[in-house]
Amino acid sequence: MASSDMKPKSISHAKKWSEEIENLYRFQQAGYRDEIEYKQVKQVSMVDRWPETGYVKKLQRKDNTFYYYNKQRECDDKEVHKVKIYAY
Repeated sequence: MASSDMKPKSISHAKKWSEEIENLYRFQQAGYRDEIEYKQVKQVSMVDRWPETGYVKKLQRKDNTFYYYNKQRECDDKEVHKVKIYAY
């Protein structure tokens, strides 16, 4: 996982909501594939998360603006199928 040029081997789309899908949704809204790509691009070791839920709290986009997220679920059922799941 420490490889700086880690590329996904396959992609699938989410079928139903889960906590993992919620976090992927948040990373993808901010312009990243997932937490792995975010950490590579931003050179950070930790991602800000809500302690109560574990969901991503704040992400910095590639243009250095920030996305702030709520403690509750933000990915509606109608958005779930848009979330991409990358396999490495």
